[in-house]
Amino acid sequence: MPQPKLRILLAAPRGFCAGVVRAIDVVERALQVYGAPVYVRHEIVHNRFVVDSLRAKGAIFIDELDQAPQGAAPVIFSAHGVPKSVVDQAAQLNLVAIDATCPLVTKVHREAAIHHKRGRQIVLIGHAGHPEVEGTVGQLPEGAVLLVETVEDVARLNPPDPAMLAWASQTTLSVDDTVEIVAALQAKFPAIAGPHKDDICYATTNRQEAVKAIAPRVDALLVVGSPNSSNSVRLTEVAERAGCPVSRLVLRAQDIDWSLFTDIQTLGITAGASAPEVLVEEIIEAFASRRQVEVEVVTTAVEDMYFPLPRELRETA
Repeated sequence: MPQPKLRILLAAPRGFCAGVVRAIDVVERALQVYGAPVYVRHEIVHNRFVVDSLRAKGAIFIDELDQAPQGAAPVIFSAHGVPKSVVDQAAQLNLVAIDATCPLVTKVHREAAIHHKRGRQIVLIGHAGHPEVEGTVGQLPEGAVLLVETVEDVARLNPPDPAMLAWASQTTLSVDDTVEIVAALQAKFPAIAGPHKDDICYATTNRQEAVKAIAPRVDALLVVGSPNSSNSVRLTEVAERAGCPVSRLVLRAQDIDWSLFTDIQTLGITAGASAPEVLVEEIIEAFASRRQVEVEVVTTAVEDMYFPLPRELRETA
């Protein structure tokens, strides 16, 4: 008996962004230059498969800098960025620190610092506890950054000088959510300054737009990514808002709840910015073993962004 047909709409762009590629390249290049082990503070990117792959090559992931030995083995800061106190601590401990912070996150740090220098308090749109948010808040003195997660948070804001505010955002948020929060900020604080260019990173925006294009056309959608990956979780939310009946986040094929996908005719697949393409291929193969699969790539943007390695690794290349 022939297998039933399944049409797969594959979102493009999907998967690794330039910042993630650079962060992984930093760890692999450091392993070449310094030899194993190299130490990485927190997950280099939010994907367990990637972290496990780098661990197998000689990377040691640590929670705090005092877990790394002083000396020649470098300590790498993750793509999400770190507070200034971590940079200072690395210097105090005489560690060889290599910064793999995504340049788009660094841009947010720099703009926040400029606003602070001009006497403005920063309103940061982001998720409490996320490493990127902690890194951005930690660029400035305590109290200089006010965190908001929702429009309701904006309503409760009562800054000391409403005329001296600037807003910034976590780079991996939902574009739609951020628009609503920015509108609320501008309505309540008409003088609030904003970034020269929207802080939501190009890759986050592109992946969300690709999902919006396929979500109304499919019976279900899978996002390949880790549950602690902000941009991956946002993709599932974007799919649901755009009309997809079933939207699920999975790390890899073994995590699929097959009961949700037995009767569907059309499936959408995308991947968060820290999810490797090999996991997308693994999931397509898992469906191909059960159904007669036909894959159509739906392209909404073409990405050619590239970020060079940190100078200290370029000089040894």
